[in-house]
Amino acid sequence: MRTATPGQIEIAFKGQPGSSPLDAHFSVPAKGVTAIFGPTGCGKTAVARCIAGLEHLPTGFCAIDGEVWQDETTFRPPHLRPIGYVFQHASLFPHLSVKRNLLYGARKAEPTPNAFEEVIELMGIAPLLDRSPALLTGGEQQRIAIGRALLSQPRLLVMDEPLAALDRRAKSEILPFLERLHEKVALPMIYITHDMVEIERLANHLVIMERGTVTAAGPLHVLQTDPALPLAASREAAVSLDAVVGGYDGRYGLLILRVKGARVLVPAAPLPPGVHQRLRVAARDVSVAREPPRANSIVNVFPARIKASLPLGAGEITLVLALGGSGTEILARITRFSFDSLGLKDGMDVFAQVEGVMLVSASEPPLRTIVASTPAGDAGQPSPVP
Repeated sequence: MRTATPGQIEIAFKGQPGSSPLDAHFSVPAKGVTAIFGPTGCGKTAVARCIAGLEHLPTGFCAIDGEVWQDETTFRPPHLRPIGYVFQHASLFPHLSVKRNLLYGARKAEPTPNAFEEVIELMGIAPLLDRSPALLTGGEQQRIAIGRALLSQPRLLVMDEPLAALDRRAKSEILPFLERLHEKVALPMIYITHDMVEIERLANHLVIMERGTVTAAGPLHVLQTDPALPLAASREAAVSLDAVVGGYDGRYGLLILRVKGARVLVPAAPLPPGVHQRLRVAARDVSVAREPPRANSIVNVFPARIKASLPLGAGEITLVLALGGSGTEILARITRFSFDSLGLKDGMDVFAQVEGVMLVSASEPPLRTIVASTPAGDAGQPSPVP
């Protein structure tokens, strides 16, 4: 009989819960945000429903942080699984006010003192409490649905395409609240989406699915830079970097950020040292040189080593570059002509010229947890880089 591992989310489902077969196996840390990514119909929602106990595959296995919810002899029904489930549509009770919708989530739980007020502050919904759901925007409705799920005191929060039904403006409205949720609540989350932009902003770990099967699982930045996976070969290939504020150059308005193997400068407002930031570096914004540039407008130029090269058709090549030779890995998209003209090869030391770095999210020091059943502590934040 399979045993559960503390500190891990362990999933193994095989069968046919609907019209398509499912063969999904993965293990990820029970902290931070794990995104399940893939095209529509690949089995993402089927996995979520199996985790929640809404689908029962008799040979399945599901364990959360050392606690078995399903194995060969056990099947914990949905109402006994401490899950907060947020669907694509908010599904609020139309006859109840926002406040009463929120309290519905807490009626069978034992919230910590002040939990209701903390959820209201976290999701920015104080002005909405007396309104009817019919008077809310789509983004506001989803914030209420997330707050209701949090007040149920879950050990795991599952969000199934929570932004898919929203327009671009509503997505922009709610994403900062999802970032705050990730930063301030010590609660593991499963986040299902087909949108890589959401993953780049929110996720720590990634599970990639295709045709009902998990094709890869691991830390987000590791899968983004794996030349054997489709992410590195895509036109929008990029790497998400977790950085730490190291200082500020007030003369030039540059935020100084540290990642392993490099110090990155980004035009931005000042932030206190030690604050965590999420950066996005697109492969098309990185070029390479054999020698250090003598006069250049690019402020982020780093010694690097070519770890791998991936041909893309007849004209382009994606390089995997390790900053400082053995540090953080990023991608560079260059022409095959440049690759051959410079005589580049795997293992060669070069200089990475990063023309653009996008600051996609800002973090604050985590607050105390609002979830009683989850120990306070690491909420998936990156560790400071020496």
